[in-house]
Amino acid sequence: MFLKALPEFEPREKDLIWQYQATIPANVKTIAPTMSRLMELAAETECFAGKELEIETALREALANAIVHGCKNDEQQTIQLSIACDEDCEIEMVVRNPGAGFDPSLIPDPTTHENLYENHGRGLYLINHLMDEVRYERGGTELHMQKR
Repeated sequence: MFLKALPEFEPREKDLIWQYQATIPANVKTIAPTMSRLMELAAETECFAGKELEIETALREALANAIVHGCKNDEQQTIQLSIACDEDCEIEMVVRNPGAGFDPSLIPDPTTHENLYENHGRGLYLINHLMDEVRYERGGTELHMQKR
């Protein structure tokens, strides 16, 4: 399935000082090299300074969810990633997959007693707690995250 280009980031009062975009195959083995390259590039800008762990963890989880759940591990599909940093080092990130989408409100809470020992289901919980703002668009196929 062909993905449309990611939308440009909304015009804002502050200028963007750094942007990164990538399209990666829907294979979990692509997460580590993608994240290594991204973190190296971001380190040159100071955009992630002091927020590296939160950003990297949330992005890894978002990419893994897009690959495993959105693309059903189909390596013929691709995931789109777009990141922007403004002059105040506020980060906006978008991860898009070509899947069917989902309703985030239907995802079980991993902190409830019956879910504590499950071996999955913590990705969205982590993303929501690590990011300052999280929203789902395009029926859950597009995850928008912000870190201030």
